[in-house]
Amino acid sequence: MTIAFSPAAQAGFARRLDKLAEVIVRVGLNLARGQEVVLTAPVEAVPLVRRVSEHAYRAGAALVTPLYGDDATTLMRFAHAPDDSFDRATGWLYQGMASAFRGGAARLAIIGEDPALLAGVDPARVARANRARSHAYQPALKLISGFDINWSIAAYATPGWATAVFPDLPEEAAVAKLWEAIFSASRVTGDDPVADWAAHNATIHARRALLNARRFSALHFRGPGTDLVVGLADDHDWGGGSAPARNGIVCNPNIPTEEVFTTPHRARVSGFVSSTKPLSYQGTLVRDIRVRFEEGRIVEAHAATGGDVLARVLETDEGARRLGEVALVPHSSPISASGLLFLNTLFDENAASHIALGQSYSQCIAGGGAMSEAELAARGANKSLIHIDWMIGSGAVDVDGIDAGGTAHPVMRAGEWV
Repeated sequence: MTIAFSPAAQAGFARRLDKLAEVIVRVGLNLARGQEVVLTAPVEAVPLVRRVSEHAYRAGAALVTPLYGDDATTLMRFAHAPDDSFDRATGWLYQGMASAFRGGAARLAIIGEDPALLAGVDPARVARANRARSHAYQPALKLISGFDINWSIAAYATPGWATAVFPDLPEEAAVAKLWEAIFSASRVTGDDPVADWAAHNATIHARRALLNARRFSALHFRGPGTDLVVGLADDHDWGGGSAPARNGIVCNPNIPTEEVFTTPHRARVSGFVSSTKPLSYQGTLVRDIRVRFEEGRIVEAHAATGGDVLARVLETDEGARRLGEVALVPHSSPISASGLLFLNTLFDENAASHIALGQSYSQCIAGGGAMSEAELAARGANKSLIHIDWMIGSGAVDVDGIDAGGTAHPVMRAGEWV
């Protein structure tokens, strides 16, 4: 699709797309000479994939392998495939990806799916297909979530996504407006985006270093509809911004990112909490989520809309009712300041402090990458097929850190760092 409205604007778009590709390769992946790249993307993202491929080969990539997804083909499956199709997944593909990662390949995901794609599809079939995919993806996902390899996620403004974010605009104008937001949030609008990212990472690293030094045992969130104590896993470690993977390469897993995050203790969460932004999940907007925790487990859950979807999520497995992540994001983050609901977790989670239902990150426990599942569980890490982030922070939410002696220390006031 043609993005711009004039030759000059089109040239400006091409420059920014190239800068985004450079940031993906040099900052997101920090690709090492001789590495392979396994890349997934929507078929509409071919222009960015080609720019990424050029920068990757210039950086010394041995091989870039793109794998494309197509929303229309996905819908054909749900419309015409036999019923037993939805209990199957491409295990052979994910086994191959896991083999590539074990051989040293980097992982890049370019996302841009239409958030409303599955809105009219039988939710039971969607749940079955997701469960099958989650099981099949485990060999590859374990290497990614364990940070064995350098990996990154970035975005491409597809027409389906853009018109969902800007439903009142014509398609071309919606795509152009979404690109403006992506370029700004991804910090590629300056003269030297790589240097801008270095400065941004330094700020995030300072925040996570302070939190790691304080060794809080819990975080206490207070605000409208929220009084939640999130106990933190034993030997937890705060992450955020760039970090070294176990292969020694320092990468930025998310482009963009504004968060610092760590692992909650699966059995030490109590109180109640309300969402501050809608959760976009499988074509449904789940609004005004309210849940109550006892001993780490959600025992009551409500939503103004999409409550049936939330209920299905919570029934995925035993770990789906427990937390796998807690993250702090200032209310003044650029993504929050944009005022946009991106309907995409990569962006929306960087607009507000949030929690995630489901799987924990082993990298957020000291030495966790080398631990067995039993060792991680003993420190409080959660296990699940899902990892779903939803926002609980705002300009009306305060956060305290609770030390080992039970004393509260201010961390955020009115959504901003103290």
